[in-house]
Amino acid sequence: QVQLVESGGGLVQAGGSLRLSCEASGRTFSSYTVGWFRQAPGKGREFVAFISWGDTTTYLRDSMKGRFTISRDNAKNTVYLQMNNLKPEDTAVRYCAATPLRYSTVASTYDFWGQGTQVTVSS
Repeated sequence: QVQLVESGGGLVQAGGSLRLSCEASGRTFSSYTVGWFRQAPGKGREFVAFISWGDTTTYLRDSMKGRFTISRDNAKNTVYLQMNNLKPEDTAVRYCAATPLRYSTVASTYDFWGQGTQVTVSS
């Protein structure tokens, strides 16, 4: 029902910024909460942030607060993750995902996933 495509990843030096986009081309996902997750090499998929449907509540993992911002533009069927002051430990494949739950930080509750976009931060 929801097809998600991430873009905006790439190679950036420490201290730089990237804006990731999560688009549902040809479809609306304004009724879904959208989350961002990361998966570093050899590690599991970890929650980063979500923006809810309905009340547009945003929630970021504590370590991301002050550097990352999540937002959505329902007219464009797009959710963004602005990442500032990137650090080498931010290197990961980053995924967006959608859940019908209003609030969730748990990957298993997200039903739809994008292909992922690689973010590499060099020192």
